[in-house]
Amino acid sequence: MARVCQVTGKKRMIGNNVSHSKRRTKREFAPNLQNKRFWLEEEQRFVNLKVSAAGMRTINKKGLSAVLKDAKAKGLLNLI
Repeated sequence: MARVCQVTGKKRMIGNNVSHSKRRTKREFAPNLQNKRFWLEEEQRFVNLKVSAAGMRTINKKGLSAVLKDAKAKGLLNLI
């Protein structure tokens, strides 16, 4: 799973660069992905995730175990 957030499922989008003369050329909008190591308290181990900045905020808000459970249910993650 390259360039896909393992928490939110965000992936690249395709759009246009638009110049002053309104010429359009294709470009890619990439998500802000980071490789981050989180401590999973229930299993007493670290979990490595490729998450977006929004995914990190979601983990801070809901908690790691709840987010991992939701991501597994959506099919974004196959860790646990």
